[in-house]
Amino acid sequence: MIHRLLLNSLSAILFIATIPSIYAAANPLVQVKANIGPNPTRVGMYTYTPSKLANPPPLVVAIHGCGGSAKGYFTKTRYATLADTYGFIVVYPNAPAAGGCFDVHTNATLTHNGGGDSQGIASMITYSIATYNVSANNVYVTGTDSGAMMANVLAGSYPELFQAASAYSGVAFGCFAGPAAWNTSCADGDVEMSGADWAALVYGAYPGYTGSRPKMAVWQGDYDETIYSNNWDQEIIQWVTVLNYSLSCATSTLNYPLVNYTMWTYGVDFIAISADGVGHPVPVDETFDLAWFGIITPTTTITDPTCTTPTPTPTPPAAHYGQCGGYVYDVFIPILALTTASIADFPGLPTYNGKSQTRMDRPNNLCCALRLYRGKQLLLTGSSDA
Repeated sequence: MIHRLLLNSLSAILFIATIPSIYAAANPLVQVKANIGPNPTRVGMYTYTPSKLANPPPLVVAIHGCGGSAKGYFTKTRYATLADTYGFIVVYPNAPAAGGCFDVHTNATLTHNGGGDSQGIASMITYSIATYNVSANNVYVTGTDSGAMMANVLAGSYPELFQAASAYSGVAFGCFAGPAAWNTSCADGDVEMSGADWAALVYGAYPGYTGSRPKMAVWQGDYDETIYSNNWDQEIIQWVTVLNYSLSCATSTLNYPLVNYTMWTYGVDFIAISADGVGHPVPVDETFDLAWFGIITPTTTITDPTCTTPTPTPTPPAAHYGQCGGYVYDVFIPILALTTASIADFPGLPTYNGKSQTRMDRPNNLCCALRLYRGKQLLLTGSSDA
């Protein structure tokens, strides 16, 4: 546990240290000290309001990661400077915990109006709607690391408040659930469930809710050694199920939104973006987020895959050679039964995500490792069954 906490703290420090730019917005960040409504854990609320607002202004909730702060996320991301151009308001929650991580694990935070950090952030939204004339139909959430986990939590616990979310290097809703703030099993990618089971966690957060749910974008670097990439697979399984898409159908857009990134589109309301060679966390793409939110015009139109057939009760994907981070592979190595393969069968195969070879004995990890075999991409049908 000590080594895990040290590793997590180091990751947070490196995240803060390696962001090169500090962006200067036209106006200052302001701490809100008014009574915003239920805020049991006293999450700090900071807002940025540009001089010229849209009428009515959209709201973007931008959530920092572990070891960060509202002030740090304000200066080291471009949401505020883009707000100067496009007239939206930004709320920056500030984690109350000493380590700067948000509560994404307690039953309170994972329950609608149940308490925890998520209820405090929900109160920030209702306060902003009432106080700043924010459009209730144009509220969005984005976050990094712990902030990405919170974006998933908010999408599950308070779906009525948001129209879209963008989560950078997070985990599925409920994955961190438990008595401790840090969940090693989840972080290491060892928590795996069926779509039905993942969806049940989301439905259970707000029993009886039948309204619309926010569209989701989830980002993951395939060299992430803090939140291992199998968590991205689990996010996909969860939200594809909740949003009623099919795990067996997705279209890919290579080198988008950046070179060596791939965007997998499961439907107009769910996309998953993998970043080849990127560690933890994936750098935020604020302009992409604004397009995804609908605040600015997107450069690429996202449409439903033609093969998509909504499946109300999807069959959990079987553990076989096709499962791997959203890819189906036409493997050009004379072996298909990877369930019986060994890393030793592939000389020179690099480790995947820094995991030891013994951790790649599972078919999923071995399959993922094959993507990197001798530096070749083994394939690409444009479909997914992961």
